[in-house]
Amino acid sequence: MNETPAKPPALEKLSFEDALRELEGIVASLERGEVSLEDAIAAFERGTELKSHCQARLEEARMKVEKIKVP
Repeated sequence: MNETPAKPPALEKLSFEDALRELEGIVASLERGEVSLEDAIAAFERGTELKSHCQARLEEARMKVEKIKVP
C-alpha cells in the first residue's frame, strides 16, 4: 500500500527558520537524487514557494530595521 505523503504546512504558518529548514531538506534530498522525477518536480515547486516566502520575510525584516534606523 502506498501512503500519501503528509501535506506540507501552509507557507503563511511557517516561520522563516522553519521554511529555511524545510528548503534545506528539499535541496539535500534533490542533491542526493533519492526521489522520483515526479517527486523531484513537486519538491522543486515547493522549494520555489519556500524561497519566495523566505525572501518576503527577509524583506519585511529589512523594512523594519530601516524604519528603526531612520529617525
